[in-house]
Amino acid sequence: MQFSVRISDYQKNTMVNMCDAELIGKDVVDGELKIHISESYYGKQIVDKDEAISFLKSASIMNLVGKETISLAIDLGIGSKDGVKIISDTPFLIIFNT
Repeated sequence: MQFSVRISDYQKNTMVNMCDAELIGKDVVDGELKIHISESYYGKQIVDKDEAISFLKSASIMNLVGKETISLAIDLGIGSKDGVKIISDTPFLIIFNT
């Protein structure tokens, strides 16, 4: 299992954008809503599960996409299933731990 990651600083917080690596370049469409899962936003850095865990644990703000990515965050107790939004079978989750 691989994850695509981009780390940035946002208002003095560490922000992690992460998705299942196979989602990079895909479009998620639901009616008029279209979301492009881009490498520029979700990152060029491909990491394994252990690295992904480390990034998730160190982040204050997380923008997560994909079944594996969100399962990992929920298993770590970082996110909640209640916050997951499903768009065209693709789960999205934003977490603020500031």
